[in-house]
Amino acid sequence: MGKVLFWAVLIIGGLLLARILARQSEKNQINRRTPKQATKRGAPPVQHAEPMVRCEHCGIHMPRSEAILSNGHIWCSQEHAKLGVRQ
Repeated sequence: MGKVLFWAVLIIGGLLLARILARQSEKNQINRRTPKQATKRGAPPVQHAEPMVRCEHCGIHMPRSEAILSNGHIWCSQEHAKLGVRQ
């Protein structure tokens, strides 16, 4: 039983060591790339946050670019603009 436990620990330790070395190698490769190449494979570029506004009829929140501004009020659609502010 002692030999089986020894080999199991040895194999698990070897796999753990291989994983650590692979991650270290990957980090080194990423650091050697030019900034242009790093952005291609890295995280997507950060987009700027857009202000959110609230429809005065239904209360839904949406990006300001999708909202309709009419008579000083903000609406989510032309239909809600026609209906007006909900009582």
